[in-house]
Amino acid sequence: MAEDETVQPTRRAVTAAGLTAVAAGGLAGPLASPATAAPGQAAGDAPFVVPALREWHARAGEFRLTPATRVVAEGGDRRLLRLARTLRDELEETTGVRTRTPGTDRGRRPRHGEIRLVLDEAAHHPPAGERYRAEGYRLTATRDHLRLEAPAYAGVHHATRSLLQILTGSRARTVPAGEAVDWPDYPRRGFMLDVGRRYFTPAFLRDYIRLLGWFKFNDFQIHLNDNEIQPPGGDWRAAQSAFRLASDAPRWAGLTARDGSYDRADWDSFEDLAERCAVRLTPEFDAPAHSRAFVAHRPDIGLDGGNSDHLDLGNPAATAYMKDLFSHFTPWFRSPVVHFGADEYGGPVEHYHAYFDTMAAHLRQLGKRPAAWGSLSQLGGTAEGYDRDVRVYSWNNGWYGPQAIKKDGFEFVNINDATLYIVPFADYYHGQGLDGRYLYEQWAPHVFPDGQSVTPLDPALRGALFAVWNDLVHEDYTEQDVHGLVDKTLGVLARRMWHADDGGPDYDTFQRGVAALGLGPGLELLGER
Repeated sequence: MAEDETVQPTRRAVTAAGLTAVAAGGLAGPLASPATAAPGQAAGDAPFVVPALREWHARAGEFRLTPATRVVAEGGDRRLLRLARTLRDELEETTGVRTRTPGTDRGRRPRHGEIRLVLDEAAHHPPAGERYRAEGYRLTATRDHLRLEAPAYAGVHHATRSLLQILTGSRARTVPAGEAVDWPDYPRRGFMLDVGRRYFTPAFLRDYIRLLGWFKFNDFQIHLNDNEIQPPGGDWRAAQSAFRLASDAPRWAGLTARDGSYDRADWDSFEDLAERCAVRLTPEFDAPAHSRAFVAHRPDIGLDGGNSDHLDLGNPAATAYMKDLFSHFTPWFRSPVVHFGADEYGGPVEHYHAYFDTMAAHLRQLGKRPAAWGSLSQLGGTAEGYDRDVRVYSWNNGWYGPQAIKKDGFEFVNINDATLYIVPFADYYHGQGLDGRYLYEQWAPHVFPDGQSVTPLDPALRGALFAVWNDLVHEDYTEQDVHGLVDKTLGVLARRMWHADDGGPDYDTFQRGVAALGLGPGLELLGER
């Protein structure tokens, strides 16, 4: 199936209004991004969208949105028709213009005022190759109509986000004539949220799916269990812990957290929305460490007689329990990838190795690609004999940095703690939000600290994610407070994960442009900046 050796502190241990002046003048000009021009054409300023357009070929004139405009799903594809109906509502929310009722057709020539959504599996763009086929798109604007075409649904959805952002930046409700061709550099661009240590409402998670889609992220990892780092007075029975999925199966009675959980209907609502927004939900059950919720449910599978947050992997019942848990819940998950944790274990290395390989094989039997946190430099120091068909999350250079992961032959993603971790309001791991200026000016998915960077577009590097870890379980803050920290760099990370270009406006100008775009339409809780 096809990322200083000193150990840093472990990842557990250790809204502005839109800019009137910008909106009034649109987001071309000083906020526009440089883009390439086709041979024989003059390059114009590309409309400002986040992430920036890869190619823009300007033409004369503009398309104007009016009540006579109609969104058309070409070919009758049910997903495109659903998207056309959603786009009509989003256009009204974004611009105040209520367009005509969407419809379908079988490929006639566009009529005046149409916005056509086109799914063409044969569409291609040689400079982009597979990345265009998976998520690329072509947005063509004339005075008469708009055409949003892609070889896959994700690309059409991305094109609608670009269209809405262009219109958000134009008080005149216009789109400059021209053609955009756009695609990402990396297949995975995402965000991970720790709900194990702090409950987030279903409405918040749905808003984040919409928000990630707005900025063309495509991976939302939900860390579904965890516990506080140190037990009060050394007694793990008193420690905060949670598992956030709720099953009505009798054998899982008592496992689900009492302070908030997601049942099958909640999870289906996440999956349905994620599918519409071209975002993948990656579920994670973290074990054999960080497993207090499981040990509290079954004390016989825990180390130290159950007074632990570690599974006792010397007891076959512990691995059997986790296999049963994954077997029960995996039918809920539509993602091709499921994350089984596997970090920071303090038990015998040989037990860890057996667990790692067993769980990887079990997830493949369930039809999923296994993923795990990188830990092998600290847990035995060698990958000899380990299952290599596991996607590794490179979260800390000391635990398992990208150079070691590459050498050992794993695919990997960049989720480096020193750069991409937020622990809300802590005095470590970017407690007040990530360093946006550094990320904008110096970072890209292939960049790791301490000389560990890999070659840009390294084929083993699948992309990058950033993360929120709610280590401070007794701190008083809300889900909106967490959003306030994440929101500071959403646009920056979207741009840098999509395409690691060195052009574009300076950081402060870029951030003003992001603020003017807002958070996108359809939100339940978060509202406008």
